[in-house]
Amino acid sequence: MINEEMIKGKWKEIKGEIKTLWGKLTDDELDKTSGNLESIAGIIQQRYGSKKEEIQDKLHGIVFKFSNKTANVKKSIKDLSDHP
Repeated sequence: MINEEMIKGKWKEIKGEIKTLWGKLTDDELDKTSGNLESIAGIIQQRYGSKKEEIQDKLHGIVFKFSNKTANVKKSIKDLSDHP
């Protein structure tokens, strides 16, 4: 499940990854979506003509990558605090 708070917290990084894959998108277009993956997928589909399912899979992969990084950092911090 995608956590909207995580997307908001990592928006700059996620947006950068999206622009790496789909360089024709502007910051303005992405910011107007407020991080909504459905809206982003719709814009990408219009611009590139790709299948929406493929786009959504790639977007979810990007978000998953950042959610794993966040979880790993939280675990490391917890591990450090457990060992004085």
